Amino acid sequence: MNAGESQRAPWIVGVSGASGTPYAAAVLRALLAAGEDVDLVVSRASRLTLLDETGISFRDAHWRADLGEWLARGADGKPDTFRVDLARVRYWNAGDLAAGPSSGSYPARGMLIVPASTACVAGVALGLSKDLLQRAASVTLKERRPLVVAVRETPLNGQTLRHLVALDDAGASVVPASPAFYAGATHIQDLVDFVAGRVLDAAGVRHGLYRRWTGELGGAAGDGPAAG
Repeated sequence: MNAGESQRAPWIVGVSGASGTPYAAAVLRALLAAGEDVDLVVSRASRLTLLDETGISFRDAHWRADLGEWLARGADGKPDTFRVDLARVRYWNAGDLAAGPSSGSYPARGMLIVPASTACVAGVALGLSKDLLQRAASVTLKERRPLVVAVRETPLNGQTLRHLVALDDAGASVVPASPAFYAGATHIQDLVDFVAGRVLDAAGVRHGLYRRWTGELGGAAGDGPAAG
């Protein structure tokens, strides 16, 4: 291990099977644009969602090419919308329970689960650790590191609400994937970026994904300095 590797402290990004793969892509792009290191865990269920929502097959043996194609795609489905450098990304198979993020001694800044399905929420709240995504989340909580859970489901039943309260009690930040309109969105990417920005806000990562509210009304509809 070289000196640079020993100083690496990534954000772990877990992608579960909920609808909302553009949210995950926007978070990943913003983390990399901010110069952050990223450890990526893609659940088996999320691969089906990614295929359904984008047509991209995420394959372990070709993860870098598949991730590059995914992150280059806009929320409207248009390919080659973004340019992304993947040099800071490390990928871990969701079935690898011996992976680095499965241990509290593995250096990490925290974890973002985006999008988070209700099944994922339940698994983390109950401490099931059935795969690397859930195990890494449990480790993040026990090590008192930031955990942000971007739940994407509607309506929410009582059981899921209780699981979300349990996560909040454990120290996680629960961020519903609910786009807002007061930031002047004019494109689907703006709505996606707003949610991604709120996820990063909860983690304390700087970004420029949306215009922030300044206390002046009318900015979203005109040229005023409103928003976010």
